[in-house]
Amino acid sequence: MDSWRDNLRTFWTLGTPGTFWLLMFFLIPLAYMFGISFSEKISITENQFTGTLANYIRSFDAVYLQIIWKSIWISVLATAVCLLLAYPIAFGICFAPAKWKPLLLLLVILPFWINLLIRTYALIAVFRSQGYLNLVLGWIGLGPFEMLYNDGSVIMGLVYVYMPFMVLPLYATIERLDRSYLEASLDLGGSQFQTFWKVTLPLTMPGIVTGIILVFIPCLGSFLTPDMLGGANAIMIGNVIERQFKSANDWPFGSALSFLLMYVTFGALALRAFLAARSKGVDV
Repeated sequence: MDSWRDNLRTFWTLGTPGTFWLLMFFLIPLAYMFGISFSEKISITENQFTGTLANYIRSFDAVYLQIIWKSIWISVLATAVCLLLAYPIAFGICFAPAKWKPLLLLLVILPFWINLLIRTYALIAVFRSQGYLNLVLGWIGLGPFEMLYNDGSVIMGLVYVYMPFMVLPLYATIERLDRSYLEASLDLGGSQFQTFWKVTLPLTMPGIVTGIILVFIPCLGSFLTPDMLGGANAIMIGNVIERQFKSANDWPFGSALSFLLMYVTFGALALRAFLAARSKGVDV
């Protein structure tokens, strides 16, 4: 392949539109919000850059630390449930007959074709007191149960929304897995569990780590699902940030909270790169 330095005209022709888009709609707005995070609110509509760290210091108040901690463990639980459910799903798709794989993958990504707001309203119809799930439980003499406006409903909603982000990287890793390693382990006397634990799991670890990052980070910053399924009883840090930009109109503090989440994202990506460098498995 020719070096880009030998084809500068082609390089800039192809690269300029994407670079312009990222600059105008990502880097410049991001830099603007970064500056606002060091500003002070002087009126309802005006902020003044002072270089202050007060917004970041305020983020470590006890009330916000409690919300951040709650957001982290809800995101961890949702990610763990996604992993436990997605791993066998990805395995099933990989070992399914070739003619069924496209259809199974289509079923995984099919929810993306429907607006998130509509899917969340559908979950409300399923989990509410007179919803479909309680109706089915009533047929066997159970319920009705209060399934909405608590942490459990938020976790179930996050799992439903972000499950495909766990299935797809796992599928990509398992699909490229050399199955001769599994056959060799079984031929040498290893049990199914030993083969999975000592061979399959380490070889698919890059896909697991990628899936965890792709699910955990959006879960941590989610605000629509907790707002609609959790209400006032399950506020996450994403809800706090959303209210700072809207009802509270405190952009400096909202920006500081947003960048704290971004720093967590950078840390997760750095961890993923570190684990990928050490892993002997199939990277994705």
